[in-house]
Amino acid sequence: MYMEYYRIAGFTVAVDGMDGELKGALRNMAPFETGAAAPVFTLSIVDGLALSGERLPLPEPEPGMSALDVYRTSEGFMVTMAPGRDFPVKGLLSVDGTFENGKLCFTEDADTAARCFSFNNAMMILFAFRTATLGALEFHSSVIVNDGRGYMFLGKSGTGKSTHSRQWLKYIEGSELLNDDNPIVRVLEDGTVRVYGSPWSGKTPCYRQKDVPVGAIVRIRQAPENRIERLDALNSYASLTSSVSGLRVIRSLADGLHGTLTELVAKVPCFILDCLPDREAAEVCHDAVHGA
Repeated sequence: MYMEYYRIAGFTVAVDGMDGELKGALRNMAPFETGAAAPVFTLSIVDGLALSGERLPLPEPEPGMSALDVYRTSEGFMVTMAPGRDFPVKGLLSVDGTFENGKLCFTEDADTAARCFSFNNAMMILFAFRTATLGALEFHSSVIVNDGRGYMFLGKSGTGKSTHSRQWLKYIEGSELLNDDNPIVRVLEDGTVRVYGSPWSGKTPCYRQKDVPVGAIVRIRQAPENRIERLDALNSYASLTSSVSGLRVIRSLADGLHGTLTELVAKVPCFILDCLPDREAAEVCHDAVHGA
């Protein structure tokens, strides 16, 4: 076992202690492998972590989502990870107060699939924590690239984000999928806003080391007809915030997310799309966002 390095949304991250079996099973990580460089955080896979600390009050996960419980400790934070609220914990993550170092321990009964589940969740959590103050946002979103720009579709689980993306792929010429669940958005120092593919794409295997400027962000709602409306800055912020991963009970992270979201909605047009799962919805959306 030795140190592995990955480049995700322009940030280098390191993993220590990954065995060959786990690395071989984590095919989603392969496109992001890179050479050794100074990492923004290091995740070490270890044995024998013990849960401690005070459990933080967090919203219950949506049906079908992972169950993550966060505990504040004297050294930082600990996170338990289970496939769902009614499933046993499969991994334990310990994070220091700087979010630069994490330790991941698998439960003794964790098979390869459970180890992959815990590893991916630990990486997403640590990435979201560490980059929250670095101008990055981890979104729950599906992203289509068209004409060199990324169009992000947000919504609650089951709303139809992936379905709407498939309508673009089928009916809007030149469309391609960048990510179907967890893209990363960055507001860069020069003021540009870009969306990046990531190793995490939900049930759709789309792991692309690619990034493009953000063209627009669209929140999708199911409706009996197709209608789209552009939002002002205040309503854009309200529309986006629930789709951003982060731990807002930690003040520094909440401030970082707020600052980046505020910049984002000032630079990128945001919309609400009430729609059916059909071709017309894709065409209505395409015409509006390309004209923004």
